Amino acid sequence: MSETTELSVIEIKPEQAPALYIPNGLDSYLEHIKASVSEAPDLSTDKGRKRVASLSASVSRSKTLIEKPGREYLKRLKEAVKPAEQEIKRFVDACDALRDEVRRPLTEWEAEQEMLAAEKQMQEWHTEALELNAAFDKELALQIEAAHATALLDNYEYDRDIAEKKAEAERQRIAHEEELKRQAAEQARIEAEATAQREREAALQREADLKAQAELAEANRIAAEKKAEQDRIDAANKAEADRLAAAQQAEREKQEAIEAEQLKAKQEADRIQREAKQKEDARLAEEQRIADEAAARAADVAHRKTIGTDIVNDLLANAKIDRVQAIQILTALKDGNIRHTTIHY
Repeated sequence: MSETTELSVIEIKPEQAPALYIPNGLDSYLEHIKASVSEAPDLSTDKGRKRVASLSASVSRSKTLIEKPGREYLKRLKEAVKPAEQEIKRFVDACDALRDEVRRPLTEWEAEQEMLAAEKQMQEWHTEALELNAAFDKELALQIEAAHATALLDNYEYDRDIAEKKAEAERQRIAHEEELKRQAAEQARIEAEATAQREREAALQREADLKAQAELAEANRIAAEKKAEQDRIDAANKAEADRLAAAQQAEREKQEAIEAEQLKAKQEADRIQREAKQKEDARLAEEQRIADEAAARAADVAHRKTIGTDIVNDLLANAKIDRVQAIQILTALKDGNIRHTTIHY
């Protein structure tokens, strides 16, 4: 498989990103990359060393092809967060304004009720003041009537004092009613301000809660990004460690295979040498046997010839026959044609 073919099959489209850049979502690509560099080139050759460098560069290129769209996807996620935050804030502000607008009639009604309650209280106080004033007027009328009874006997100065007392009483009644009205209005104002303050504090608290939630979400997002980055680094380190371990294992297995082949070749060479030696020994032994047999036959022939010569000579010396006759007698003896005779070689 060429490097171009290895890399061309790794392509991540934007619409695939959400389903891939999740925990263990890239395992299939990692397995594919591992499979594409699972060779064990011979480092003893220049071609093998160049092939190892090429495989390593292929892993880096494959990593870039997967990491780059992942970074772009992560960038899009980060960019998507800001509009979401702005939209959430706009939505919350709009809901708060809508809530206040929806509640405004109730708030106004509550303020009106408080005002009515204050006016009712003031009316009650006013009624109480009128009753007190009526009682006072009644008492005053009695006093006036009594004074009038005696006025005939008193002078003008006494009538003026009575009138002044009545005027003072009226001023006190009016002042008391005004004070009651003022107190009721002040109480209504204080309660309205307290209600408004509670609403403002509640709104500030909600805003603070939303801000805290947004900050927590941002912190969680940053923590998730850091964890994802650390996981990526850890995975890269582990992949590199696995690659080195695999390369070392492959080198050990290659060396073991070489040593096994060398041992097998040596054993085969020893076997061939032993068989060749055995064949050579057998050939030499056979040649020796043949030579020994030939020598034995030659020696036997020479021995038989010597004995035959001795017999022929003895016949010539002891019988009055010629050599031809002696040889004929020797031949008859050798062929066993003369009974009761045997030649002992």
